Amino acid sequence: MKAKLLVVDDEVGIHKVIAGTLRPLGFDVVGSARAEEAISLIGLSHFDTVLLDINMPGMGGIAACRAIRRIAPTLPILMLTVRNSVDDKVEALEAGADDYITKPFAIRELVARVNAAIRRGQSPALSNTPLVVGDVSLCGKRRVFLKRGSSIPLTRTQFDILHLLMCNQGRPVTHKKILSTIWGAEFKDHIEYLRTYVRELRKRIEDDPAHPQYLLTAPYVGYRFRDELHPNA
Repeated sequence: MKAKLLVVDDEVGIHKVIAGTLRPLGFDVVGSARAEEAISLIGLSHFDTVLLDINMPGMGGIAACRAIRRIAPTLPILMLTVRNSVDDKVEALEAGADDYITKPFAIRELVARVNAAIRRGQSPALSNTPLVVGDVSLCGKRRVFLKRGSSIPLTRTQFDILHLLMCNQGRPVTHKKILSTIWGAEFKDHIEYLRTYVRELRKRIEDDPAHPQYLLTAPYVGYRFRDELHPNA
């Protein structure tokens, strides 16, 4: 079955480039020029991922991302943006985006990001045995992260990063391992890219993101999730 993509962008040229690139590779590409229309389409049909422009007339991409996330919590959303600052990227992630692509983008990067998003979206069900560290727990099968009994909403990408680290509790996981596992081998050297996601995750799960107690940095190596047996290590 073809993977079905919804491209939401008011620029006709972007639609032509994406459709012309992805359709020959076996993708079913549907275009929409307005966020309001895209939200209606998502309510009526199944899509494997959404490419959503951040700057559009009417409802903007950030507001649209939040609206889509409410009606389709697990649908992969990739933001298309001409903005390249960390703050703008974090704003997209805070709105519920799984990933972002900065315009102008290379076709090879676009295809890789789309494939990675679809791969994550089609990943097999994880174990139903919860991973517990102190007052937080993660249930892979239900894809739920709890802190002190309260659910914390996470995108699929954020959840997959935490799952990888919690499965290796107390052991450092290298930048390359995280990037290769979550996004694919072609992203193994995008360390600053990963740091953006970790900053956002800490804002979600830590009491004080500036002094994390769970999602810890392994200097010059990568990241690790706190070892419950040695919480101060």
